Amino acid sequence: MATEWIIALVIGALIIAGLSFYAGKLIWQVKAQNELIAKKRAEHEAEQKKKRQERNAKLADSINLIAKAMNQKQCEYSEGCLRIWVLISQYGFEKEVNLEEIYPGIHQMYEVVKDMPTHDARKKYSKKEIFKMDTERWRAEERLEKDILKDCEQLVSEFQALPGSENVVFQ
Repeated sequence: MATEWIIALVIGALIIAGLSFYAGKLIWQVKAQNELIAKKRAEHEAEQKKKRQERNAKLADSINLIAKAMNQKQCEYSEGCLRIWVLISQYGFEKEVNLEEIYPGIHQMYEVVKDMPTHDARKKYSKKEIFKMDTERWRAEERLEKDILKDCEQLVSEFQALPGSENVVFQ
């Protein structure tokens, strides 16, 4: 009977050792998988950050160029504000910002012209209606000019142009 107990203990010890080895192997695999996931996540985040920075650089360049063109009266305020507002709304800021408060002139002009038809859509309206919309736009441009120019100066200083694009000449 003592021999049977010894055999049972040895078999039990072998089973426990086997299961312990298997559990250790599984724990090691989970650890390796978690490390791989963390590495892939870090790579993905770095790639996303790089893409966001590249996109922001292109947006900043466009915003800067349009703001300069508006400052030099090479671009109508209504068109520039419409374009800048769309671009700046897509810009990925580091922290939450209230664009309406930071750039009130551009925002107000955008609100005036955002629903006005452009290009082929204008052709659907009579000359009288087009003139009425143009008059409203011109008056808004005149009324908001100082605020828009102030916002443009701020935009030019905050959104830096890409290297090489500062040499663009507006004609």
